[in-house]
Amino acid sequence: MARYKKKLEDDIRCPLEYGLAIFGGKWKSRIICVLSANGRLRYNEIRKEMYNITDAVLAATLKDLIEDGIIDRKSYDEIPPKVEYSLTQKGKSVVPILQSICQWSDVFYKEDSENEMVQCQKCDHHR
Repeated sequence: MARYKKKLEDDIRCPLEYGLAIFGGKWKSRIICVLSANGRLRYNEIRKEMYNITDAVLAATLKDLIEDGIIDRKSYDEIPPKVEYSLTQKGKSVVPILQSICQWSDVFYKEDSENEMVQCQKCDHHR
């Protein structure tokens, strides 16, 4: 199977920028958390967990995460075709970082907002 390899942006100046390019942002981190909580999922199962993402954005984000070695895409020779996504070792190694961000955010989000984060899969309870 061909392994995707994406070229890094030329303007990345430090390791933090590399990390944020790989797993930062709204959708990448949420997909990682969903796969961390559930193990292997099919596309439609991920889509259901992501609530308001469009198909185009989900497909593009999954492709990025596969190219960056965060997610593994496994297709089974079945009819109808079956494809499952799961975290690679590199992807699993991101989870504690996201848990730390989640714990930090939990403290300050409560101070800054009245809203409850109902869509959040609490990543800190999957330790």
